[in-house]
Amino acid sequence: MNKLVTIYGGSGFVGRYIARRMAKAGWRVRVACRRPNEALFVKSYGAVGQVEPVFCNIRDDASVRAAMMGADAAVNCVGTFARGGKNNFEAVQAEGAGRIARIATEQGVAQLVHISAIGADANGASLYAQSKGEGEAAVLEAFPTAMILRPSVVFGNEDGFFNRFGGMAVMGPILPLLGAGIRFQPVYVDDVAAAAAKGITGEAHGIYELGGPDAESLREIIGKMLTTIQRRRIVVNLPFFVGSALATVLDFASFCTGGLFPNKIVTRDQVTSLKSDSVVSPGAKTLADLGIKPTDFASVIPEYLWRYRPSGQYAAIKDSAKNLKKV
Repeated sequence: MNKLVTIYGGSGFVGRYIARRMAKAGWRVRVACRRPNEALFVKSYGAVGQVEPVFCNIRDDASVRAAMMGADAAVNCVGTFARGGKNNFEAVQAEGAGRIARIATEQGVAQLVHISAIGADANGASLYAQSKGEGEAAVLEAFPTAMILRPSVVFGNEDGFFNRFGGMAVMGPILPLLGAGIRFQPVYVDDVAAAAAKGITGEAHGIYELGGPDAESLREIIGKMLTTIQRRRIVVNLPFFVGSALATVLDFASFCTGGLFPNKIVTRDQVTSLKSDSVVSPGAKTLADLGIKPTDFASVIPEYLWRYRPSGQYAAIKDSAKNLKKV
């Protein structure tokens, strides 16, 4: 019988790529998520019955245990940017991560992969970084041989990074950036999935920081994106005090509405996070140590950012038409 991997958050951005890879490798895949009816698309990643979405709430022991029953490996891809509510930083990224690791040990699961983030630190400046750091500590305490992956900003077709800035660029001639000088090292989502697959199969353990081939400032990265979507924009660097003021107002508005209108623009904690670079640390184990060549974002984003070009999918045709000779 083929081996089984349970992927918590397997219908999310990173999780779905891991699920697809493991299905292609012949594994049975159990995608544990809060809304399995909205994750039916994962079934197409394998043969009939090979990939199945199941309900799971990682805040509940019994739910996590049921989803892990009989698994040979487990992956935790669950994360959040929500500071408040039931699924907050502490509940999801610290307690939830520790719960998955503890139950994996109890059930004798052979391999565990935990998706964290560059900058994870229990003593970090932001609550996000703190919860990620606490989650890593809880995972290693319960499952010392776990693989922990710390990616920089992850890009790919469904990403919330380039798609977000591409959408902003369509709205007007000015593109405001908060922390334009902060450096990022965008890593391709399928490279992250390839790294996770190494941990699932037991080929690698330990902590790895994942980044692309280039570490550049946000301004430089967005400059390349603008070239890709064929738009000229005035890039304005917003001072952090402006960002903090805006985030405070938005957070307060969300609080006053009881979370009915959550702040999806920028939170105070995100402003704090943006004050630190998100690049691979010197001496850290990386994709290269896993035998994976990192993918350059400039070679991938044209495949899905065409929707933000003035001519959309017809941009290439129009460019080609310019070269036609008049008869």
